[in-house]
Amino acid sequence: MDGIFLIPFAPFLFVLGIIWLKNNRQLEEKRIASGQAQGDAGNAQVVGRVEELEDRVRVLERIVTDGGYDLAHKIEALRDQRGIETRLETPQSEARV
Repeated sequence: MDGIFLIPFAPFLFVLGIIWLKNNRQLEEKRIASGQAQGDAGNAQVVGRVEELEDRVRVLERIVTDGGYDLAHKIEALRDQRGIETRLETPQSEARV
């Protein structure tokens, strides 16, 4: 029978509980809204970065599929081949002397 003196305070405690729940709900709604706003800004940055990278890949594809790139690559391969042949001939010429 110790809790009987709380009965007159029950309506006041009930009202305070309702106010507390309402304020917490509003705070939670604000937190969710701000999180969505930050998420939208982050998504915009990611989308911008992806578009930038796609543009760079397009440029690289254009360079690789360009005929001039293939020609330059073949020239470099011939230079490498000629360098190997001259290195192979050098020891033979020294052996003849």
